[in-house]
Amino acid sequence: MVSMAELTHSTDGSLWAMEQGSSGLRRLFREVAKFGAVGGAGVLVNLGVFNLVRQATDLQVVRASVIATVVAIVFNYVGFRYFTYRDRDKSRRTREMSLFLLFSVIGLVIENGVLYTATYGFGWDSSLQSNIFKFLGIGIATLFRFWSYRSWVFRALPVREEPVAGGGATIADERLRQRVP
Repeated sequence: MVSMAELTHSTDGSLWAMEQGSSGLRRLFREVAKFGAVGGAGVLVNLGVFNLVRQATDLQVVRASVIATVVAIVFNYVGFRYFTYRDRDKSRRTREMSLFLLFSVIGLVIENGVLYTATYGFGWDSSLQSNIFKFLGIGIATLFRFWSYRSWVFRALPVREEPVAGGGATIADERLRQRVP
């Protein structure tokens, strides 16, 4: 069984980084806080555009929601790339943007699927109900987006190993040797 302090960030970015106890937890907390700040602003943009489109047009509720989600996706990409994940690998922008769009579209389907089900499946289509289920859909999709963006889109750069004093072994090699009886 691996403890939280023993988990290290893989070079493909698929595992959560947990280096040496509290340092890794602080880094994860900062990342979650930054993701939350950008995401919170994105939620306001999403709900604001959603309600504006609903009030200013005759579009059906889910179509208005899709427009709002697309606007929020663009807003969030800029925030994530230049604020939350500004220290991440920038060498493959085309790949990054393609994956961001792919996972964003999946999030769009999740988010608007909740609203669609509430509106057309259960007939809950008042303005208040639409906003509640839009917000609920955003919340569910956000969990998916956080995982996918940090794991696949904004990949961390590989952790550099520091040599152990007096030898060619790295700290990671030394940790492995300490665990083997």
